[in-house]
Amino acid sequence: MQDIILIDKPSGITSFDVIRSLRKKLGIRKMGHAGTLDPLATGLLIVGIGPGTKKLSSLIGLPKEYIAEIELGIKTDTADRDGNVIETKPVPNLTDSEIRKVLQNLEGEILLPVPAYSAVKQGGERLYARARKGESVTPPQRTMEVREAEFMTYKDNLLTARFQVGSGTYIRSLAERIGEDLQTLGTIKNLRRTSIGSYRIEDATALSAISSDPEKTAPRAS
Repeated sequence: MQDIILIDKPSGITSFDVIRSLRKKLGIRKMGHAGTLDPLATGLLIVGIGPGTKKLSSLIGLPKEYIAEIELGIKTDTADRDGNVIETKPVPNLTDSEIRKVLQNLEGEILLPVPAYSAVKQGGERLYARARKGESVTPPQRTMEVREAEFMTYKDNLLTARFQVGSGTYIRSLAERIGEDLQTLGTIKNLRRTSIGSYRIEDATALSAISSDPEKTAPRAS
């Protein structure tokens, strides 16, 4: 039995929903993952099974890579398209070179507020829990690390970029900052995690492809 497997998480479910599904499919209770993905996001999720759960703490702090689609001109309460639009703003005529410059200026360490809908605790309670109850939330700021921010495409107010970031960096926070730096607003439309350290999405298995025999359906994370 493998103790670490790589899963390609689908959109629309939580990371813990993946664990619930795997527990049912594999009949194994002791299980966990190394780094949460938002329900909207897809991509690489490292799952520890049985004794593999002891390895997860050493994997959580690894750098990560994402491909993000950022919709300019709108702001939502969750900083992604799953939320309610709370503000709109015209998008100026932008050139690719202007966007590249903004992305390059993000590289390094940057102080940003964490999203209001995040698992960060404040006053002993998760921010998302307080936000969902309608409480006023002032998210704390955190130093986030952007190792690389690469422009990919821009069309019809939709910016696609690749980010290599340190652990604890919120791409939703980066999207909002990018919107500000481009003199407009920004929110995540789609997000895909493509790597965690040396683990790649190309080596992951779709959750729907996992059967009761993980040796046949899930590549071993070596």
